[in-house]
Amino acid sequence: MKVVIIDYGAGNIKSIQFAFKRLNIDAILTNNPKEILEADKVVFPGVGEAKSAMDMLKESGLDIIIPKLKQPVLGICLGMQLLCNETEEGSTRGLGVFNVSVKRFSNQVKVPQIGWNTINNLKSKLFNGISENEYMYLVHSYYVENCKETIATTNYSQIYSSALQKDNFFGVQFHPEKSSYVGEQLLKNFLEL
Repeated sequence: MKVVIIDYGAGNIKSIQFAFKRLNIDAILTNNPKEILEADKVVFPGVGEAKSAMDMLKESGLDIIIPKLKQPVLGICLGMQLLCNETEEGSTRGLGVFNVSVKRFSNQVKVPQIGWNTINNLKSKLFNGISENEYMYLVHSYYVENCKETIATTNYSQIYSSALQKDNFFGVQFHPEKSSYVGEQLLKNFLEL
């Protein structure tokens, strides 16, 4: 199985690569469109600021390729947010896969949310073998609103989408590569899709 992690300069990609290594998968780091298109599974990570991340995607032409992918795609953290229509972070237009907006948490809570929080309302094969109220590791200042594509929620001053799915596209706000055995189970489930 060929697993590709998109390397576009905005991601904690080594920790994701190591997480797959623990599952005996040698994931390839690349921004080569041909390799991405030929992959069996694609991981779209992201750490950092939305506008500069989108600029890097546009420079490499990946903003055109990613939304057209037909194989299972997993957006992680900022990767999930960039798959949405737009984000308040830098007033950035996203890739438009998920028909929803990304908002900033209010100043009534500590921002960013850093640490462990539970996931609930699990509605996808992505969560096979994962129980309601399991803990995942999160680091983010912006959240995805609830929508028809929501397949998991988390509560941090309000209930928001911690996972999304539309067709072959999946997105998780949390970091499965940093979420212990539960995150590992989610990555295994992604490989089995």
